[in-house]
Amino acid sequence: MVEPDITSDIAGLRGQIDQILKEQTLRYSEELRAIGPELDPVAAALIDFVDGGKRFRPIFAYLGYLATGASSQRFKLVACSSLELVHICALIHDDLMDGSDTRRKKPAIHRQFSDLHRKQSYQGDADRFGAAAAILLGDLALVWADRILADSGITSEELFRTMPIFNVMRDELMAGQYLDVLEGALATTSVERSLRVARFKSGKYSIERPLHFGAALAGAEIQFFDHLSKYGLPLGEAFQLRDDILGVFGESSITGKPAGDDLREGKRTVMIAITHARATKEQNEKLNQLFGKSNLNESEISTLRGIITETGALGECERLIESLASQASDALDLSPIDNEIKKRLEEMIMLATKRDL
Repeated sequence: MVEPDITSDIAGLRGQIDQILKEQTLRYSEELRAIGPELDPVAAALIDFVDGGKRFRPIFAYLGYLATGASSQRFKLVACSSLELVHICALIHDDLMDGSDTRRKKPAIHRQFSDLHRKQSYQGDADRFGAAAAILLGDLALVWADRILADSGITSEELFRTMPIFNVMRDELMAGQYLDVLEGALATTSVERSLRVARFKSGKYSIERPLHFGAALAGAEIQFFDHLSKYGLPLGEAFQLRDDILGVFGESSITGKPAGDDLREGKRTVMIAITHARATKEQNEKLNQLFGKSNLNESEISTLRGIITETGALGECERLIESLASQASDALDLSPIDNEIKKRLEEMIMLATKRDL
């Protein structure tokens, strides 16, 4: 059988991943529905959530696979697509932990199910019901990630090679999520601690580990992983820094969340840590007064944005992103990766760090 061309460009690769996820999750959702009609909202919500996103993690995983010189094979792309469900698990749980109302311009999962509770006039507390549903749907997404990988068609040897990476990636993600919660509770203003959170909560699991996953799938030598890390680690940190900027300055039409949402949630990011370090006494007093206030209005958001800009924290983060992206590009130039795959990995640097505000 001739394999379809799935490496022509990043957009084409994303389209293939979209189709794979649709096919796999529709099949799993039908199994859920067969248990009983009560699970229809669960299946529908998860299917709807899967239908969206940039697919960065499966794309990086497949590029890591191709970077080894391996040939294009659709069932290997299916295996790489499993990483998107790990990401979906993280997003659903993250929205609940942060108390976010929206995701991708729609109500967050916990809000959807608290609304369902109210509409159906169920007994008990609607918000608690929504939170419980979100925990379970996030867990279900993680289960589906395992199922997609197991059902992908890769050999038992290939599965054996990828599982250590798959497992450590999830360990690091959960550790990063906990560190994020902890830093908020400690109200830390340390740039170094905020960078560590960025590295584990998003940086490693978004780029470095997916690249490693693909390389392991191809059976790459251990030395090759170092080339991928030199590219993936700085790019992962730059990716998270861009997310941090978008969380404060991004337009809701781009982010799918209310403007300034990270300010309401009190996200202890690198940018906020730099702001604290550089702020005057008066600016820090205003920052402490407003930052993390759940009902921030537009004027207060504007005030906080002004402090972040005036202290130079925004500009410093932009410089950090540029520096980290350059590190990733330089590492790519020095790697033994084929030029065609290098071009795609270079394109991913742009996509990960130059997202519109």
